[in-house]
Amino acid sequence: MSAILVIYAHPLGRHSIANRVLLDAIRDLPMVTIRDLYEIYPDYDVDPAAEQSLIEAARLLVLQHPVYWYSVPPLLKQWLDTVFRVGWAYGPGGTALHGKDLWWVVTTGGDKDSYGPGGVHERPFEVFTAPLRQTARFCGMRWIEPHVVHGAHLLSADEMARRAARYRALLATYPDWAGATSEGWHD
Repeated sequence: MSAILVIYAHPLGRHSIANRVLLDAIRDLPMVTIRDLYEIYPDYDVDPAAEQSLIEAARLLVLQHPVYWYSVPPLLKQWLDTVFRVGWAYGPGGTALHGKDLWWVVTTGGDKDSYGPGGVHERPFEVFTAPLRQTARFCGMRWIEPHVVHGAHLLSADEMARRAARYRALLATYPDWAGATSEGWHD
């Protein structure tokens, strides 16, 4: 089995419905370690050595969170800035992430139609993947197309449970499916 590290970042995680359903679906998978950044680092004082050690033991790094202003929540940005250091993640001697997979698992407030021409966001969701996609490339990681749950707060409990079951199935069968689609996993 492959080691999977899920970095979960939700500023209001205790109040989240969709992200908690996703997390609960994978919590008991034996090869998955979940790090709830807002629980571990409420003061934003990220321990880079501890995080780097966990990443080094993983084959797949999952960043799971709600989309915040077309990006990641503030603590996840802090985590990336603190953990992905020159000499470790990139630059001279920075090969710790080479060959690992990076998978972005996100929920959005807007439904799928809101991302594209005529939608409130005007652009396809893929446009907003560029910073993390480039981070993966720059660090020698393989970018896996995102798993996006659009309009998460609009979904019924049954539909959210179906999405969570799909997430679980994908993690349980990693790496068999990784890279199998160029379109990602948009629900």
